Amino acid sequence: MIDVAVIEEPAAAAATLDPIRSRILAALTEPGSAAMLAGRLGLPRQKINYHLKELERHQLVELAEERRKGNVTERLYRATAASYVISPSVLPAVSPDPARSPDQLSARWLLALGSRLVQEVGSLLTGAARAQKRIATFGIDAEVRFASAADRAAFTQELAQAVTALVGRYHDENAPAGRTHRVVVGLHQIPTAPGEDPR
Repeated sequence: MIDVAVIEEPAAAAATLDPIRSRILAALTEPGSAAMLAGRLGLPRQKINYHLKELERHQLVELAEERRKGNVTERLYRATAASYVISPSVLPAVSPDPARSPDQLSARWLLALGSRLVQEVGSLLTGAARAQKRIATFGIDAEVRFASAADRAAFTQELAQAVTALVGRYHDENAPAGRTHRVVVGLHQIPTAPGEDPR
């Protein structure tokens, strides 16, 4: 089982959005049979079998083991990944495009950048998994609490200047064996839980 699988096929995405199938996927982080799942989820075994076949057809679950129990063969399944991400490429005609309205201060533009990030990194992950190779990536995740809107504005300006300087120092348009990488830096307020003070 891999940590994260990227779903790029519309039919597979639709399969995961079914509430019963998403419960089955969550339950199959550990191998289980239709009978075991029926007991855990409180659903008829025939219904579980139907959904398992659909998930297996889209390679979201796989056969982990077969065990003989008297005259019956028990099939144990497991999810193919611990978690799944649906790529925006599933809906290409309506996928957000950062080129449409580039505005560094727009939440919609930041979301479009995130969407492109999921699509591009998802595509890289899928290709790397097929080739059994690793991909070179880097990420930073940090939280910063600003005392004022002026501090936030100053921070974003300094950050933009620092990133621009780094890109200018290392970018080589004419490197014959070079590989182009994308740098995405975003800043957004962390959503508050219901009832939590938004300050």
